[in-house]
Amino acid sequence: MLFNYTAKSKNGELVSGVMEASDRFAAARDLRIKENTPISIVEKSTSVFDLSVIFNKVFARISTAELIIFAKNLSGMLTAGLSLYRALSVMEKQNKNPAMSKVLISLSSDINKGETLSFGLAKFPAFFSKLFVSMVKAGEESGNLAGSLSDIMVNLEKANSLNKKVKGALIYPGVILSAMIIIGVLMFAFVVPTLAGTFKELGIALPASTQAIIWLGDFFSNNLIITFVLLFLGAFGIFALVRAPFMAKYIDFLVIHIPMIGTLAKELNTARTARTISSLLMSGVSITRAVEITEDVVQNTYFKEVLKEARASVERGVPFSEAFTKHAKLYPVMMSEMVQVGEETGKLSDMLVNVASFYEAEIENKTKNLSTIIEPFLMIFIGAGVGFFAVSLISPLYSILDNIG
Repeated sequence: MLFNYTAKSKNGELVSGVMEASDRFAAARDLRIKENTPISIVEKSTSVFDLSVIFNKVFARISTAELIIFAKNLSGMLTAGLSLYRALSVMEKQNKNPAMSKVLISLSSDINKGETLSFGLAKFPAFFSKLFVSMVKAGEESGNLAGSLSDIMVNLEKANSLNKKVKGALIYPGVILSAMIIIGVLMFAFVVPTLAGTFKELGIALPASTQAIIWLGDFFSNNLIITFVLLFLGAFGIFALVRAPFMAKYIDFLVIHIPMIGTLAKELNTARTARTISSLLMSGVSITRAVEITEDVVQNTYFKEVLKEARASVERGVPFSEAFTKHAKLYPVMMSEMVQVGEETGKLSDMLVNVASFYEAEIENKTKNLSTIIEPFLMIFIGAGVGFFAVSLISPLYSILDNIG
């Protein structure tokens, strides 16, 4: 429940705002804990017409950047000697994101009740992954929560950096293709009907390709709004289909077999696997639990299956590296070799860090050149489309000139 409150601070100043609590008594208790004297606490109305409430419920989110700042600031304040409750209270006052405010209020309440930070974070699975919660729990158990939060920050920064680079490399071809589709529709709607009128006046026989283009031009010019609506619905339908659970295996198979993109996807999943398992092992998480959590971090279903097999092998006493050796088409040979060396030397986490760093560097180099590599293929595709369009409309003109001759 949300409450509008007015209170007097320990400095005698009046403060007011909105806070979340289970009831007014809990709200008053939370204010007193923060050394404020409650004056009035009134439940905030949540009318169905309150658009701000609806917006916050539907679109509430915490970005990766905010999670990085959360881990960094909390680690820094704990290292400086602040208590966990005090650190959360300071962050709550500085925060402006309603979703994060809700989380911080809940965490403060849980800590005040004697619960652990990992317990409070686990209540928000939409914001905090199993990896995040498990590393925090390991830090609490080892007595090095600040160190674990610092490791989480590094892990999130690495993952966020990789995602940005891959997405950035794919934005260019996406923009070009979208622009080509829109320009093509507009040409069909406004240019083709003019030429079609000329052809009809001349009464000449038209090739099948020209007739198809004229038919499309008539349809687009007469139904331009419907055309764009259909394009939007089509794009939304494709997006929904790609995100559908039953399509995951087919999409993942296609992704890892597309030239250039497939290699990038394999290296990305390898880097994620190595980075996640190494971070968890360094935090004190068991190998089986680390692999189980990594299954959620890795997005491709085929890589998930390899990790499930690896976890089952470890539980049976089989070397961890065996699963990666059997699936060399997914995980590069370097992964299985480094894992095997790590098992033999007792430095598995260090070997996995080396694997992660190597493939993160590889991904960075490849994403820099990806747009340059894709550009010639885009030019060929666009040229073929423009060429077909031009030939289909110019060929009837040549037949007219032949008849005149």
